[in-house]
Amino acid sequence: MTPSPTGIPAVDFLLVWGGAATVLGGAATMAWRSVAGARRLAGRLNEVIDDWSGTPPRPGVPARPGVMERLGGIEQRLTAVEHELNPNSGASLRDAVDRVDIRTARLCPEEAD
Repeated sequence: MTPSPTGIPAVDFLLVWGGAATVLGGAATMAWRSVAGARRLAGRLNEVIDDWSGTPPRPGVPARPGVMERLGGIEQRLTAVEHELNPNSGASLRDAVDRVDIRTARLCPEEAD
């Protein structure tokens, strides 16, 4: 179904070009929003990459270690704590708790079970 002309050339001209401007404006808006969304996503992806790999120091800002460096530090701290959780020569926290448990069982034999 084709639109029928109004018979007034100026009105027909305005309707055609107004429709074209509306279509072009809508397409430009969609393109702009797509580009803005892509830029936002790229910025977030850049932040994730910086968090993963770490950042070097800048003037006034200290360096931030990356994920793998942080995990290495966590593993070192856990290794140091693991010594306290397993029985050894008597110096660990676990050995101290076991000694207290044995003494308490001697003092209160009926509650040992």
